[in-house]
Amino acid sequence: MSLSSSFSPPHIIGGRSSPPVYCPGFTLPSLFLNPAGTSSHLRLKHASSIVPSMTRRPDFHTNGSAAADDDDEDDDIQYEELDADPFLPERWDVLGLGQAMVDFSGMVDDEFLEKLGLEKGTRKLVNHEERGRVLRAMDGCSYKAAAGGSLSNSLVALARLGSTSIGGSPLSVAMTGSVGSDPLGGFYRAKLRRANLHFLSPPIKDGTTGTVIVLTSSDAHRTMLAYQGTSSTVNYDSCLASAVCNTKILVVEGYLFELPDTIKTITKACEEAHRCGALVAVTASDVSCIERHYDDFWEIVGNYADIVFANSDEARAFCHFSSKESPISATRYLSHFVPFASVTDGPRGSYIGVKGEAVYIPPSPCVPVDTCGAGDAYASGILFGILRGVSDLKGIGTLAARVASTVVGQQGTRLRVQDAVELAESFTFHLDSSTFRSDIGSDHISSF
Repeated sequence: MSLSSSFSPPHIIGGRSSPPVYCPGFTLPSLFLNPAGTSSHLRLKHASSIVPSMTRRPDFHTNGSAAADDDDEDDDIQYEELDADPFLPERWDVLGLGQAMVDFSGMVDDEFLEKLGLEKGTRKLVNHEERGRVLRAMDGCSYKAAAGGSLSNSLVALARLGSTSIGGSPLSVAMTGSVGSDPLGGFYRAKLRRANLHFLSPPIKDGTTGTVIVLTSSDAHRTMLAYQGTSSTVNYDSCLASAVCNTKILVVEGYLFELPDTIKTITKACEEAHRCGALVAVTASDVSCIERHYDDFWEIVGNYADIVFANSDEARAFCHFSSKESPISATRYLSHFVPFASVTDGPRGSYIGVKGEAVYIPPSPCVPVDTCGAGDAYASGILFGILRGVSDLKGIGTLAARVASTVVGQQGTRLRVQDAVELAESFTFHLDSSTFRSDIGSDHISSF
């Protein structure tokens, strides 16, 4: 029985006034313990000149230049064409479909933003000329280059959490998207490979790799300027089709809904993933993105999503709730439509929703340094728990909260290798000791 045949999304049924009746036969362990299965019970629902002509690697850190923002031991990245990886697995644990963007990030003052006519704290798309104007203005400033993107942050963290045989076999993680054959495309692919994340899509000949300029002011507000370049074209080609057929979980990045005609690619990928018995996860990405593409989001979430990742504002946007509604209400409501709803609420904690009920996950204590990337890290913890076969909501959420707090307590958005290993070891120890299961046992999960 398809959930989509049982009820309709909020914008159709009129919001909270007509709550849907959810399928009472669903048991959570089937979602968690067999993500690769094909049995029917899983299918409950179905610088301007710097960028184009860069010839030096961006790992130097002087005024007006870029430093590679990564904790890899070897940052000496050259821009020659990468050879095909001869050691690709036959099947992926997680495959991400998202935007491949190189981030340029730097600290600026309010005067810098005013001079360029930029509204602080906003995110906007820019063309080639606008990007060049901003990068020229940054000449003399220090900034960093990174293989960026919300989805890649989550996948790198997941690959590092699953890099050893702790709790099971090492995880195989891959990403597909669109990069050009330019130097930045080579930089992006090489950086991900060094993080044990395989970027499967071949570069587009004569294409230009997308970039995001992240300008952070002294009050921690981030102003983002995105140049999509080749990243605005994501086609359902033979590479993507083959990878989707051989994955346990497909993760679709919400920012893709901003791109023209990408909904066709997303739909085909989700249909094929379900046909092959994979789970489908969708990241909300941004409130404004949901509001602009609400119907497209619900077309995918309502018909294909098994897992949704959102923060409290995004969850409310999905549900057409006002800002006065509590995160737990949004989580409960969203979980009527999606088997597993993950909703973060900043320093106040998070919620996991299943079949109209929500479990509160308290925040993991830390001294905050940089909150950027917290939600991405949290998602990686959820995916890691699912892939390790955990059926306890509290246990999965607690791990995810610890991963997020680790990233919040450092500078930068990427979970460091050593931190990932320690988190995986700690999680496995507690899982074996059954300490997580003291709050919610599997019998309670089945009762949702």
